[in-house]
Amino acid sequence: MLQFETEDGTLGVELTKLTVAGWTGRDLAAVQHHVEELAAIGVPRPSTTPLFYRVSPALATQAPEIAVLGDETSGEVEPLLVRSGGVLWIGLASDHTDRGLEAHSVAHSKQICAKPVSGKLWRYDHVADRLDSLQLRCWIEEDGARKAYQDGTLANILPLATLLEKAPLADGEAMVCGTLAAIGGVRPAARYEMELADSELGTLGLSYAVKTLPVVS
Repeated sequence: MLQFETEDGTLGVELTKLTVAGWTGRDLAAVQHHVEELAAIGVPRPSTTPLFYRVSPALATQAPEIAVLGDETSGEVEPLLVRSGGVLWIGLASDHTDRGLEAHSVAHSKQICAKPVSGKLWRYDHVADRLDSLQLRCWIEEDGARKAYQDGTLANILPLATLLEKAPLADGEAMVCGTLAAIGGVRPAARYEMELADSELGTLGLSYAVKTLPVVS
């Protein structure tokens, strides 16, 4: 059971379905260029774009630390959509993914890592008229220093309404909606700090540490 703070009080949600939307860039030419770049290093091309990956709802976590296997995983700041009690909510999530496993299967790479989610949600209809202006930011801890990792607005990804049309949410379901390019490239980090900022409602925050487990054989 996930517990969220909202303007209406505490909201408990037991997720029955979790979807991770991929290849959601609004610039379709840039998306195709990225597909070709990844294909050149062995990452399978998506069957369509955007693509909606189903992962276990149990992967969603509000723990302050996640454990990952090996040193090839990394997080991404993304908007989170949750439907509960007939209301659509927006929050923040990290699509933590095993980058090494991506070359075998993107779907497998997403299923193997926990998906941290924020402890607070806003009503979607309270920001629906200005979604493109919402700011996504992420900082990482790297070599003991805090560094800017991602920074942009939701105007860089497909409209959330479009994603909902393609992958509707029923009560108890959630979707992680896509991300921004990483400053300096995608890479592992010891800690992630993220925020979703709105000019009227302020910010939603999410932070978590990463514990790397050894790969043994």
